[in-house]
Amino acid sequence: MKPDSAEAMDVVERAHLKEPDDASHVMYRYAAPAELAGLLQRFWIPVWSVPPGREAPQRVLQYPVALVVVAQDYARFHGVVSGLSTTTLTGSGWAFGVLCAPAAGALIAGRSMSAFTDRHEDLTEVLGDRGEQLTARVRAAMTRDPHAPEAHAAAMAAFGDAVRRHLPVDDDGRLINEIVAFVEGEREVTRVAQVCQRFGLSERALQRLVHRRVGLTPKWLIQRRRLQEAAERLRRTSDGLGEVAAVLGYADQAHFTRDFSRVTAMTPGEFAARQRRYT
Repeated sequence: MKPDSAEAMDVVERAHLKEPDDASHVMYRYAAPAELAGLLQRFWIPVWSVPPGREAPQRVLQYPVALVVVAQDYARFHGVVSGLSTTTLTGSGWAFGVLCAPAAGALIAGRSMSAFTDRHEDLTEVLGDRGEQLTARVRAAMTRDPHAPEAHAAAMAAFGDAVRRHLPVDDDGRLINEIVAFVEGEREVTRVAQVCQRFGLSERALQRLVHRRVGLTPKWLIQRRRLQEAAERLRRTSDGLGEVAAVLGYADQAHFTRDFSRVTAMTPGEFAARQRRYT
C-alpha cells in the first residue's frame, strides 16, 4: 500500500486550510483497504518538527465524520467540529489518525454522534480495553521511526483489527454513507429538499438520521461542502469572488462572504491573497 500522491489536491487537502509556507510537517496518507471501505476512508499521518519557541497552527474544515487519533501523548475519539478545527503543532512529534466513514462514528462509539459534536473523548473512555490495546499497538509501531512505511502498515493493521467487528455496516449506516457522498459529490445540491427527494425521505427523517450518525444537520452538510470547495477554488484558481460564489450556487457574493468569514474568521479575499502570496 503506497501513500497517495502528495502532488494531487485530494479531499483531505481540500479541507485543510494550510498556509502555503507551512513546512512544519510531512503528511502521509493511505486509502483504507477495500474490506473496510464502509467504515474507514483514509489514514493520515503527520510527522512534524517545529523550531523551539514557534507554533504551527493547522486549520481544518472537518468532514462530517468521526476521527480516531493516536499520538505519543494522547489517544482520542473526535466528533465533528461544526466550525473551524484548529490544532497547534509544537516541538517534534507524530500522530496517526483515521478518517472514518460517516457510518462508523456511531458504530464505534455505540451511541449517537450528537454526543460528540464539537468535542472529543479519551479513546479508552469510548472503547475501553480495546482502546488501550489499539493505542499500545500504534505507539509500538510508530515509536522507532514514524516515517517508515512498515510502521504505517503495522499501525493500519491495528486500526483494522479494532473496527472490523462492526462489519457489515447497518442499513442506516449505508444510507448515511450514500447521503454524504451525494452531498459532497454534487455541486448542484444547495437545498435540503434536494437530498430528501433523491433518497425518498421526509425532512424530519433526514434530520434525525444526520443528527444521529453525524451529529449535525443536513443544512450543515451542504454548507460545509460549499466552504471546502470554495477554499479549494480560491487556492487553485484566479477566479473572482463573484464567479466563485456563482459556481457554488450562492445567490450573491455577500452571502458567500458572510458564510466563509463566519466559519474561517477571514474573508474569501483575505484567504485568496494569503494563498497567492507564495505562488
